[in-house]
Amino acid sequence: MEAREHSQANLSLLRERLGGGRVRSAQMLIGSLHPSEVARLLESLPLRERAVIWEMVGPDNEGDVLVELAEEVRDGLIEDMQTDQLVAAIEGMELDDLADLVADLPEALTQEVLRSLDHQDRERLDAVMSYDEDSAGGLMNVDIVTVRPDVTLDVVLRYLRARGEIPDGTDTIYVVNRDNEYFGSLFLSRLLTLDPNLSVAESMSADVQPIPANTPSLEVVWEFENRDLLSAPVVDDQNRVVGRITVDDVVDVIRDEAEHSLMGAAGLDEEDDMFAPVVKSAQRRALWLGINLATAFLAASVVDLFQTTLDKIVLLAVLMPVVPSMGGVAGSQSLTIITRAIALGQIDKTNADRILRKELLVGILNGLAWSLVVALFTYLWFGDWRIGAVIAGAMAINMAVAAAAGFAIPLTLKRLKIDPALAGGVVLTTITDVVGYMSFLGLGAIFLL
Repeated sequence: MEAREHSQANLSLLRERLGGGRVRSAQMLIGSLHPSEVARLLESLPLRERAVIWEMVGPDNEGDVLVELAEEVRDGLIEDMQTDQLVAAIEGMELDDLADLVADLPEALTQEVLRSLDHQDRERLDAVMSYDEDSAGGLMNVDIVTVRPDVTLDVVLRYLRARGEIPDGTDTIYVVNRDNEYFGSLFLSRLLTLDPNLSVAESMSADVQPIPANTPSLEVVWEFENRDLLSAPVVDDQNRVVGRITVDDVVDVIRDEAEHSLMGAAGLDEEDDMFAPVVKSAQRRALWLGINLATAFLAASVVDLFQTTLDKIVLLAVLMPVVPSMGGVAGSQSLTIITRAIALGQIDKTNADRILRKELLVGILNGLAWSLVVALFTYLWFGDWRIGAVIAGAMAINMAVAAAAGFAIPLTLKRLKIDPALAGGVVLTTITDVVGYMSFLGLGAIFLL
């Protein structure tokens, strides 16, 4: 909360200084902020103000700020940058950050950036970019320190002093053989506190397991969470160390996944620019509005099948929204739980049947309990026990179906390689609306006419 308030305070202060014509003071404020803070400020500004502030960002910080920006905002700024300005901006960037940036550049710009790197950095960048961006290889930083197991800690200390510096965020040195195969991890805390005459093999930890480069990023998050890691080595198929992942990379994945789930539930993209042109934003949102309209017409067609019933028993129209609404809430609860379980790797073939039974029983139990409440309320309202019985039966049916649908939809979408966060809500709403109307009006036609 404090960080958010600090960001809002910086935004207000920046606008105050710009409004007062204090350009130099505004530039000093921009220069004092971390690149991620500058990125959040830029994303919070309309296009015209954003262009002004971007001009105030120092050349040494431009690359780091670009990496922190949402993709659409970054693309808009890059379009207005000269090639030599972009090449200058990426100079000195960490290779994992550079890989994230280069992956989104047009081909011509990508080649220009690659040509600006020396041979070693170009090979290392190619190594990172050869992996999927949502994998351990795509997250890793190839700037690491490795040592052999047969040297002493004193030799390692002298080697580090000769290097003069170590990569940012280094808490561990990786132990490898002559073929660069992973043996273990030497924590800097041990290096500094143990007897310098001990060998690396005697001082290292073999408990830190490496992460294969092709491991999906969400599994990497799981590894860090469950093993309380600050960093971890990344290895290729031959167990050779190719890089490392640090906890700040994992935090980025967690944030991106949270934003994706939040925005995806509304059919939006977390990389969208909040200040994108109106027409562009309208076009982007129109797709899911159209899909929702189509599903609404499907539900309306079910209601139309029972037009005669509604004409004769008008009271049903008053109560009709209750059943699909309750089913939608019950289904959303199951949908959220199962989607989360998929993301955390908590559901597979061995426990899927038990989870389904549990969700069905929860849906049936809640359906029966609330159907009795609704039946009693309806009887007290309209004085007709038959209407109360119809809505109670329809609600029990719909909530049980909704629970089953909330379980099945994310698993089915996952199998079809469709993001459950993006499409699950739309599919679930359609099912609960159709089943809700069908059960309520169908029972009404059977027992009330």
